[in-house]
Amino acid sequence: MGNPLLDRRTPLELAAIRQVIEFSRKISDFERLEEIIEGNLGTLDPDKLPSGWRESEIRGQLSFGFADAQNGLPMVEGEVNGIIDTVCQRCLGPLKLPLSTELRLLFSGGESKSADDGEFEVWELEEETLRPLELVEEALIMAMPLAAMHEDSDTCPGADVEDGGVGEKIRPFAALKAQMENDN
Repeated sequence: MGNPLLDRRTPLELAAIRQVIEFSRKISDFERLEEIIEGNLGTLDPDKLPSGWRESEIRGQLSFGFADAQNGLPMVEGEVNGIIDTVCQRCLGPLKLPLSTELRLLFSGGESKSADDGEFEVWELEEETLRPLELVEEALIMAMPLAAMHEDSDTCPGADVEDGGVGEKIRPFAALKAQMENDN
C-alpha cells in the first residue's frame, strides 16, 4: 500500500487495523478546498492577492476504530488544523483565517445499525470505500465560516474607527420613505 491518506479502503478495513494517519499537506492537495479559496481570493485586487496561499499547510491526525464492542460500527476520530487565506466580508481585504475542526464520525452505509448516543456524527457513504483525504477535505470545507471576518472591528483594517466606529449608514430606501411621508 502507498499513502494511507490517499488509499481507497472501506471504513471497516481501516477500523479493523486501527489505522492512525498523521499528515501534513498543502492546500493545493485539496482540489475542492483550493477552488473555494481561489474563488474567494478572486474578488481581491491583484496587488492584494496573498502570494503562496496554495502552499499553506494543513495538519492533522485521524484514528480509525470501532464504536461498538461487536466491531460492527466503524468510526474515526481526529482533528485537522490550518490557516487559509480568504477575504474579510467586513473590509473586503485579505484575511488569514485559522481553521480547526474535530472529527467524531460513525460510518454508515445505509444499514440499520446505530450508536445513537449523540457522541458521533453519522457519515453516510455513497460508495463502499473512501479516501481519508476526501474526508479531511470535506471537514475543512464544513469548518469554513459563511462570512469570514477579522475577529473585531479593532483588528479590521477597513473598519471605520475615525468617528468612534459609527460610520455613515447607507439607507437605500430613505428617499422612498421621504417621498411616502410627503405624499401623506
